[in-house]
Amino acid sequence: MDWPSPIRFGPRMLLKRLRQQHSELREQLELGCEELKEHFQRNSKLAESSKRLKSQIWSSVVTILLVKAKDLPLAEDGNKLIDTHFKFRLGNEKYKTKSSWTERWLEQFDLHLFDEDQNLELALWNRNTLFGKANIDLSVFQRENTHGIWKPLEDCSGEVFLMLTISGTTALETISDLKAFKEDPRETQQLRDRYRFLRSLQNLRDVGHLTVKVFGATGLAAADIGGKSDPFCVLELGNARLQTQTEYKTLTPNWNKIFTFNVKDITQVLEVTVFDEDRDHRVEFLGKLVIPLLRIKSGVKRWYTLKDKNLCVRAKGNSPQIQLELTVVWNEVRAVCRALQPKEEKLIQQEAKFKRQLFLRNVNRLKEVIMDILEAARYVQSCFEWESPVRSSIAFVLWIVACVYGDLETVPLVLLLIILKKWLIRLITGTTDANAGHYDYDYDEDDDDDKEKEEKKSIKERLQAIQEVSQTVQNTIGYLASLAESTINTFNFSVPELTWLAVVLLLGAIFVLHFVPLRWLLLFWGFMKFSRRILRPNTIPNNELLDFLSRVPDNEAINQFRELPPSAPTDQARNNPKKKLKGS
Repeated sequence: MDWPSPIRFGPRMLLKRLRQQHSELREQLELGCEELKEHFQRNSKLAESSKRLKSQIWSSVVTILLVKAKDLPLAEDGNKLIDTHFKFRLGNEKYKTKSSWTERWLEQFDLHLFDEDQNLELALWNRNTLFGKANIDLSVFQRENTHGIWKPLEDCSGEVFLMLTISGTTALETISDLKAFKEDPRETQQLRDRYRFLRSLQNLRDVGHLTVKVFGATGLAAADIGGKSDPFCVLELGNARLQTQTEYKTLTPNWNKIFTFNVKDITQVLEVTVFDEDRDHRVEFLGKLVIPLLRIKSGVKRWYTLKDKNLCVRAKGNSPQIQLELTVVWNEVRAVCRALQPKEEKLIQQEAKFKRQLFLRNVNRLKEVIMDILEAARYVQSCFEWESPVRSSIAFVLWIVACVYGDLETVPLVLLLIILKKWLIRLITGTTDANAGHYDYDYDEDDDDDKEKEEKKSIKERLQAIQEVSQTVQNTIGYLASLAESTINTFNFSVPELTWLAVVLLLGAIFVLHFVPLRWLLLFWGFMKFSRRILRPNTIPNNELLDFLSRVPDNEAINQFRELPPSAPTDQARNNPKKKLKGS
C-alpha cells in the first residue's frame, strides 16, 4: 500500500488519505462477502438438489447386456478402431464399458430407472473421440421381459446389439406383483392349448412356458454392519434375466413376485440367486440354487435350500432357504426337435481361471473314466485268457453268433440292451447309479482367498505363459471328462426324459439300418453334408450326437442339482466333532 509522507502533505492530508483507504477496503470487503454468500447459496442449492435426487425412489432396475456391434466406422488408415468403448447414461447414472477391438463386449451392468427420465443414452467412443450416439426410449418396452434389440448409431455407420431387461420394480400392483395377481382359468386353459400335442408343428421354436412365483426367503446371512441385509432375488433362464425389488434391513424378505419365461429348450436350468444390495451398484452373494426344468413339479409351493457359489454346500446363514412355486408347460415334440439342435450359448459366464484344485479335480474325473475303460478292457481280456471257463464259454458263443448273424443294426441294439439293463436296475431298486455326481472335494472361495499380486512384473510375465498352457489343459480335460460322464449318464437315467429320447432314437436307428441299405444312407449323408452350405448358407454346422449329449448333465451338474435338506444337523455335527463324540 502506498502511504503518503506526513512531512510533505501534513496531518490533514494524511487523515483524508487514510479515510479513503478505509472506505476502499470496506467496499472490497463487502463485495467479497457478497460473492462468498452467493457461492455458498449456489453450493447449498446444488447440495439440496443432489439430496432430493438421492431421496427419490427408483421405480425399476434396467439390466443391460452389451453383446456386440457391427459395421462400425474405420480409422483414418482404413483399419478397425482398436480402442472402442461405449458410454451409457440414464438420468444421472453413467457407465463406461471396457475397450474392445473385436466389436464384441459381453458386458452386463445395471442402471436405476426413475419415472421422470426413461431415456437411455449411449455413445461410441474411440479414446477421446466421439464417433456416434443413440437414444433408447425405455417407456415403450414391456416390463419383466428380456428384449434383444439392434440399435443403429447416429452420426456414423454401425449398429449395436443389446439385451435389455426392465425388472426389480418397486411400484405396487404391477404385472409382477403376486398380491394383485389373480389366476384366470381361461388364460391357463389357453396356455395349455398352445402346447398340446395336436399343435406340435405350429411353432417349433416355442417349446414351453415357465411361471415362477417368488414368495420370500429365510435364514439369510447378515451382510451389513447392523446384522441385517438388503436382499433381492435374480432369476436367470438362459440369457433371460429378471429380478425382484430389494427388501431393506431384513434377513427374511417377502418379495411376493411372479415372473414368466418363454422356454426355448426344456433341458435348460433355472438359476435363482439371492444378492445383498450395497452402494455404488455393488452386490454381495447370499445364496444360489439351480433347478432343471425337467425336474420341476408344477404347482407345488415349497422351500428350497440355498447353496454357496460352487453349488456344493449350504450357503452361509441360519439354514438359508427360499420359497418358490414353479409351473412349466411344454410340448414334447417341439422339445425333441430342439434337443437335436445346437444349444443356446449363455453370453455371460464366469471367466475360467486356472486353479490347482480345479485342475486336480478334472484330472481325477478323467482318471475315473479311464479306469472304468481299463477295467472293461481287462474284463474282455480275461475272457480271452479263460480265467473263468464258464464266462469265457458264454463269451465265445456270443462272439460266434454276432459274427454269423450280426449286422450294423446290432450296434444300436447293444446300446439299447445296456439301457434296458439300467432301466431294470432302476425299476427294481428305485434309484440310479449311487456313485454318479458324488464328490467330496474342497472348494476355494474366490472372493475370500485371493492371493497377493506378484511384486515383480518379470515373474508374472514368465508365469503367464505357463498359466495359459495349464488353463488350456485344464479346460480340455474338463471337457473330455464332462463328455464321458454325459455319455454314461445317458444310459443310467440321470435325466429320464433324455434317456427315453435316446431309446426312441435307437429304435429308429435299428429300423432304418434294417430296411435301408448302408450305401444309400452314406449317399444321403454325403449329399446333406456337401449341399448344406449351398442350400442353407446361414445354418450352424452341428453334430446331432454332441448336441444331444450337451443336454445330458455330467456328474458335476448332477451334484449341483442335488437338493439339500432344510435343516443342517450334519453341518453342525461336522463343525463340532467333540460334542458328537460326547453324545455317543
